Amino acid sequence: MEADLRELVATVREPHLRALLDGVFGEDTPTWAKFRDAPAAKLFHQAYRHGLLEHSLSVAQAVSAISATFPGIDRDVAVTGALLHDIGKLEAYSADPMPIDLTDAGRLQGEIPLGYYFVRRAIEQVEGFPPALAQAVLHIILSHHGALEHGSPVVPCTREATLVHFCDNLGGRLGSFDRLEQNLADGARWSGYDRALNGNAYFGEVAAAAAAQPAARAA
Repeated sequence: MEADLRELVATVREPHLRALLDGVFGEDTPTWAKFRDAPAAKLFHQAYRHGLLEHSLSVAQAVSAISATFPGIDRDVAVTGALLHDIGKLEAYSADPMPIDLTDAGRLQGEIPLGYYFVRRAIEQVEGFPPALAQAVLHIILSHHGALEHGSPVVPCTREATLVHFCDNLGGRLGSFDRLEQNLADGARWSGYDRALNGNAYFGEVAAAAAAQPAARAA
């Protein structure tokens, strides 16, 4: 995953965005040491070591792929925002992954404001960073939850922010299927009710195939 992230960062051609990403994800930066090991959540998706790297990378890869499909999207802005959208979780969640819990800062401020201030400070370290470009990236951070009731202080108002929001939401939902499948009882086709999915997850074909394997080996 680290190699994939660095390969993706290398495709960002806008020099200020590239400098921003190098300053955050450079191998010798203190941020990278924390980011590569951090969980992505307390419970619902990628709630384990390296989860934040896995989630952020998958969202950014999806954004990169889809950005070529729809006209008018600034790919470099969208990929940068996707890689940084959850950076506030470095301060919002405890560094010790066992158990994962919110920090005082996470409870008092929330991961989106923490992420906004982190990226804002990082942008200020890049000489000559264009204000309009900074605004485009920061809007992605602020709006990536997609709705006010979900914790975003603003809703997505640009193509890039809209794309990151939907890829982030998709990544989180599919991550919930992975979590539920890992805890599925032997032979079960359905999970229990899951709050993240607002329903039950169906694993009929997967469960049937898994149940048939021991019988086939015994025969």
